Amino acid sequence: MTLWQPGMTITAGRLNDGPPTATTTAGLVPATGFSVNDFRAYKNGRNVELNMYLFRTGATIPVSGTGNFAPDVVACTVPAGWRPTSGTVNANWDDGTAEGGFVIGTDGLCSIRTTNGEAIVGEATSAGNGRNIRLHVTFIQD
Repeated sequence: MTLWQPGMTITAGRLNDGPPTATTTAGLVPATGFSVNDFRAYKNGRNVELNMYLFRTGATIPVSGTGNFAPDVVACTVPAGWRPTSGTVNANWDDGTAEGGFVIGTDGLCSIRTTNGEAIVGEATSAGNGRNIRLHVTFIQD
């Protein structure tokens, strides 16, 4: 198999022949007890990156002794067109001190599931009132 053939010239057009990059900062809907500080979404072809920056306005969220939220806590809903298409995707969140896991489903719901629980001694969770929570995920859409 020959990868290069005589007469082929690499041009700017050939280097930039991929699909255009799409971006948005609109459409993220916070769940009850959260507000949106910032939202940035990027799509290049089928690759999607979501950065959601939320503020916890509700009460402290209780955690079980193992660091699990029971039940999972819905934090926000991602706009249509920016959601996983093949199933639930696992990702991470943090508040600058604590961290944990969250999932995003094909319905766009982002649900916080776990926390390391070590950041705030004596509190039930790091996802308490007055905290900024950052959720980040990348995935491929079908």
